[in-house]
Amino acid sequence: MEPATLQDLLVEELKDLYNAEQQMTTALPKMMDAAHSQQLMNAFQEHLSQTDTQIRRLDQVFQMLGESPQGVHCKGMAGIIAEGEELVTMNPDPDVLDAGLIAAAQRMEHYEIAAYGSARTYAKEMGKADIARMLQETLDEEGSFDKKLTRIAEGHVNTRAAAPV
Repeated sequence: MEPATLQDLLVEELKDLYNAEQQMTTALPKMMDAAHSQQLMNAFQEHLSQTDTQIRRLDQVFQMLGESPQGVHCKGMAGIIAEGEELVTMNPDPDVLDAGLIAAAQRMEHYEIAAYGSARTYAKEMGKADIARMLQETLDEEGSFDKKLTRIAEGHVNTRAAAPV
């Protein structure tokens, strides 16, 4: 559909996000399985649970807009996930893999942060404060997970990955 109004653009952004979140529910368990750092595995597990909540929140937003909750294939997220999967198949040193998994997860989060930020701004501009608040809640969660990944990377993962083999 060609967006003719800001609401059309918002709905298209939400459909993209809906699919991106669904792709995350498939990618995160694989990332968990590939990770070696217990702290990183726990972070992926926690965010997987959070992602389920975010999908339910999107369901509510679609309902509030009188739209059916459905996604359109999110090529951006699919590409980011494919790059992360490619790293896993290279079978690097476990500590290097953890560093790469963090980078891949942060690319996924940054994609979502950009999209949720735009959607939130559209909702605000349209006077849909309740939807804007819900999108901001998810945006805050995505930002918190990104910061957590940085703490894990800087706390131990990157140091171990940089150690001579």
